[in-house]
Amino acid sequence: MANEDWKKAFSEEGGQRPRRPRIQRTNTSAPTPMGGSYQHRERPAYGERPQRPSYGERPQRPAYGERPQRPAYGERPQRPAYGERPQRPSYGERPQRPAYGERPQRPAYGERPQRPAYGERPQRPGYGSRPRKPYNPNAKYSFKKQIEYKEAHYDPNEPMRLNKFLANAGVCSRREADEFIAAGVVKVNGEIVTELGTKIKPTDEVRFHEDTVSIEKKVYVLLNKPKGYVTTVEDPQDRKTVMDLVKGACRERIYPVGRLDRNTTGVLLLTNDGELAAKLTHPQYRKKKIYHVHLDRNVTAADMRLIADGIQLDDGEIHADAIEYSDATDKKQVGIEIHSGRNRIVRRIFEHLGYKVLKLDRVYFAGLTKKLVKRGDWRFLTEKEVNMLRMGAFE
Repeated sequence: MANEDWKKAFSEEGGQRPRRPRIQRTNTSAPTPMGGSYQHRERPAYGERPQRPSYGERPQRPAYGERPQRPAYGERPQRPAYGERPQRPSYGERPQRPAYGERPQRPAYGERPQRPAYGERPQRPGYGSRPRKPYNPNAKYSFKKQIEYKEAHYDPNEPMRLNKFLANAGVCSRREADEFIAAGVVKVNGEIVTELGTKIKPTDEVRFHEDTVSIEKKVYVLLNKPKGYVTTVEDPQDRKTVMDLVKGACRERIYPVGRLDRNTTGVLLLTNDGELAAKLTHPQYRKKKIYHVHLDRNVTAADMRLIADGIQLDDGEIHADAIEYSDATDKKQVGIEIHSGRNRIVRRIFEHLGYKVLKLDRVYFAGLTKKLVKRGDWRFLTEKEVNMLRMGAFE
């Protein structure tokens, strides 16, 4: 319809817009979910649609008294009487169990096989005498097999201090070596040396109490320290030391790197590498240490922020590098990361704020963890771990 014709028709209808006829379309090419085709039919106009009946013309539900009633109690169908019900078979017709004498008998008490007496039973071997699993040379790594570590690169003609040579040889510590040198029990190339700070070459002949001394191969042992052991080589009070736990691990003389309190547990390194031990105990290298702390009460968020920002102790200010709750449901457990090597520093931090440390466990030290090591057990470090420590890549 042209635009002018449409306007004319609009005016003739008295201002009412004419309704455009609907087009009936049939698309036989479009599939339907049921396999047919869609057909678009013209819907009736609003006034031509069938109307719903009004409220008064709708069929009404029957009144309460006109509804069909359930049959009365006496008119309902009855269950059959007791005598008319099908009966179970009588007692004599049921299948009988075999008589007492015909049942298979258990052996008499004296004929039963007896368990051996307590003292005659085979005993399990004790903990120390149990056979260990045979070493598999094809295994990727054995925690209990000593490793031949590659020696650190050094110049054999470069002089080194005599006390360092004795310490690297596993004779004693550097401080003790100075005492032995001053006492005149150390000879270098057949001559007694008493001057402290004397330097020698690694190729020189060194004798300690007339015994030839040579630099030992390096050994690195990681121990998961239990509670109740002192971190020292010898104890004048004859208490248990960590050396009792690694006895027999190697023939070389190893000693603990740093200290853990008697009641503190966790990662502890033992070695005869004096140079590495000095590096790990010097505060200049800032070794990361992470502790799992159990306290007597919940730690407040304000105290957590205070520890992170820094608190003032008797020997100076100290702050944690990181601190957070180790258990989301138990705020008595805290994980704290710290680099300081001051004595009892973690316990002192929480005691300063009025907390009592119930349990303290070091779970991380200079890149080393206690994973796969039971409490009180030990293992040798891997070549990769040793190289990491030597390079100082333990942050």
